[in-house]
Amino acid sequence: MGKLEEQKDRNHIAEADENVPEGSKAERTAEEPSKEEAENREDAGGMPENAEAEAQAGEEADDGTAAADDGAADMEAGEDNCAEASEGKSFFRKKPKTDKKQEALRQKVEELEDRVKRQMAEFDNFRKRTDKEKTAMFETGAKSVIEKILPVVDNFERGLATVPEGEKGSGFADGMQMIYKQLMTELDSIGVKPIEAVGQEFNPEFHNAVMQVESEEYDSGIVAQELQKGYMYRDSVVRHSMVAVVS
Repeated sequence: MGKLEEQKDRNHIAEADENVPEGSKAERTAEEPSKEEAENREDAGGMPENAEAEAQAGEEADDGTAAADDGAADMEAGEDNCAEASEGKSFFRKKPKTDKKQEALRQKVEELEDRVKRQMAEFDNFRKRTDKEKTAMFETGAKSVIEKILPVVDNFERGLATVPEGEKGSGFADGMQMIYKQLMTELDSIGVKPIEAVGQEFNPEFHNAVMQVESEEYDSGIVAQELQKGYMYRDSVVRHSMVAVVS
């Protein structure tokens, strides 16, 4: 019975092998090692085929995990690079706007500075012009007052010149002389001075010739006589001297 059962099992196995395609048989034969090879591997201390396949599968899984980690790291690096690139693009895009804004502010500051400088220059010119006008107005007013005082001075001089020799030491004559000196001192203190005429060369800017005379003392063109004294106020003539010039 035992032999018959073994024979039947072998026949069933042979029939199953005949029904399997040739490629599958070859693959199964290549995949399934023989008992001798398995025994030889066990004797040599090597690991069984199943353990080796499991180890290889584990290594492949580890490699896949490492590759996945590397891929994730590459993706993160790519995202960082993309973020940096986008930031750089946004920075370079905003920079022209900032430059335009700064340029506009700079132009505005320059315009304001120019306006302030112009206003300061105008104010300085206005101040100088105003000071000049004030000075001219003061000069004109002073000249007008001096012109009105000069006839009084002339009358004082005429009056003192007509005092007789016997009355020159009297109190009245001395009082008139003192008043005359005080008046001339005050005029001199404000810049009023008489114009020198006699013995000077005729100058139409200071002298007004009303007649010509002959003189043995002075040469031609020299003022020989002063008919009316002239005066100057600072650097300007208030009244010209009325003179007689040698012909």
